Parts: sequence; structure tokens; C-alpha cells
Amino acid sequence: MNTLFLSLLISSTLLSLSLSKELCNPQDKQVLLQIKKDFGDPYLLASWKSDTDCCTDWYQVECDSTTNRIISLTVFAGNLSGQIPAAVGDLPYLQNLVFRKLTDITGPVQPAIAKLVHLRSLRLDWLNLTGTVPDFLSQLKNLTFLDLSFNGFSGSIPSSLALLPNLGALHLDRNKLTGSIPESFGTFKGSVPDLYLSHNQLTGEIPASLGNMDFSVIDLSRNKLVGDASMLFGLNKTTNNVYLSRNLFEFNLSNVVFPSTMENLDISHNKIFGSIPPQMTQLPLQSLNVSYNRLCGQIPVGGKLQSFDYSSYFHNRCLCGAPLGNCK
Repeated sequence: MNTLFLSLLISSTLLSLSLSKELCNPQDKQVLLQIKKDFGDPYLLASWKSDTDCCTDWYQVECDSTTNRIISLTVFAGNLSGQIPAAVGDLPYLQNLVFRKLTDITGPVQPAIAKLVHLRSLRLDWLNLTGTVPDFLSQLKNLTFLDLSFNGFSGSIPSSLALLPNLGALHLDRNKLTGSIPESFGTFKGSVPDLYLSHNQLTGEIPASLGNMDFSVIDLSRNKLVGDASMLFGLNKTTNNVYLSRNLFEFNLSNVVFPSTMENLDISHNKIFGSIPPQMTQLPLQSLNVSYNRLCGQIPVGGKLQSFDYSSYFHNRCLCGAPLGNCK
């Protein structure tokens, strides 16, 4: 009986010791506690307590299942003010860094982020960040996703972002960026990213080099871009979504040959002339807007073109035919 009791006692002691063994790497934990302190101990990070395990008990944190090093920090949707602390650069195994939809995060992109060489996804969006889009982001060669949208960034777009070899999506939309689209964006190394540059103050012509790229998605809407944008199209491409609305583009739509994969096209509020090419009846369009241009001629009959209402076509020079009025 005593032997059984002793063995049970030893087992329970070993179990409690194993349960009390903290998984969280002590250096990583200290860095996170420093980040919390730098933010002023906010309620959003209330689960970050020094006497609990950051790998099992802390929200917004993810550890690697083998090494228990911090690989993801996702601080999302809440009240948080101040600048992103430099301490984020001291989480050397971080692959995913997200600060988004936070009330009052200000300042520039933290330079210490350049130390995070394993970073795959960087989302600093829906904040109040200012300054320029930093050139040092091009050093993060493992990035597959970069989102700096819905901020107050100004200045020009660094051409070095085209050097990121694994980039799948680049979101710089909803800022105050000026200057032209970099020529280098026609020479992305490796994968061609989905490109979101809308709602800025970009000027000039689209570099002809962008015609070399097969973008799946490209959104240049609501800028001050001029000239020809027809190089974005082509039968040899696999583009799905093109958004060019509210610019000053001026080219002949009659001569454009669209990718057979085109699903969503918005070229409204420009100076585009010519007629709608019959080839558009063969496209798997889900949305279309060519309104507020200088188009003429009959809307081709067939495909999806008559499934859109008149607002997709109105305010052109002399477009006619369903869903607009009959041609005279």
C-alpha cells in the first residue's frame, strides 16, 4: 500500500513538474514584455503576463511547435497608441508580423523590422503611419505579402521593392504617395505580385515595362495617371482583375485584345476612346464599368455584355445599343 502511494506521489510530482515547465523562450518573452511596456501596458495585451506561458496563454502570439520560438505576432483591432516599438526587431524567428486596425499607431515603419530576415508576411495597415515607404523593406527577401495600405505614407514608391523575389501581393493603396510608378515594376524578380496602388496621388504614364508583366490583379484607380494603359492587356496573359478608374488615361479601346481570363474590369472616368471590341463578348466577366469615357459605336451583342445595367456604359460620347438606347 505504501509502495503504491509512493509511486502515485512520484507520478503526480513528475506530472506537475512537466506541466509547470514553460515552453516560451525566455529571450522572446522578455522582448514581448518590453513591447507591452513600450505601448503603456494596454488592455489589448492584458494576456501577456510574466507568470504565464507566452506560447500557450498569450493572445496574438504563436510559437513554433518544435523550437517554441515566436514565429507570429498579430496585434489586431483595438485601442493601441504610440509608435511600433523597436523591440519587434529582436524576435529573430518571426515569420508573420501584423499590426492592423489599431486606433492610434503613428510614426514611420520601424527600421528594426529590417532585422527580421525570416519575415514572410508584413501587414501594417489601417493605422496612422507616416513618412516614406522605406527602401530597407527590399532586404526582406522571404516576404510573400506586404501590406502598408490605409495609412498616411507620402513620397515616392521605392523601385527596390521589385527586387523581392517571392512577393505575391503588394498593397500600397490608400496613402498619399506621389511621383510615378517605378520602371522596375516591369521587372519583378521571381513571382509577379498582385499590385494595389489605388487611392494615391501618383502621376505620369505607366512605364511601358509593365507590359512585360502578367499581373493577376492590378489596381491603379483613383490616381492622376495619364497616357496609354493598353499594355496591361494581351491575349497571352492570365490577368483576372484590372482597375483603372478615375485617372486621365487616353487610348483606343478598339485595338485592345483582352486576356481570355478577364473577370473584373473598371476603366471608368478616363478619356478612353474608340469602340468596345467584339472580343469582349467572349470574356467571363463578373463586373464591368466603361462609363464616363469617350467611347462610340454599338455595344456588341452577346456574352455577358447585356447582363450589366446602363450605368456600366453611360456618359460616353456615342455608345449605343442594349442596355443603352437603340443605335440611330
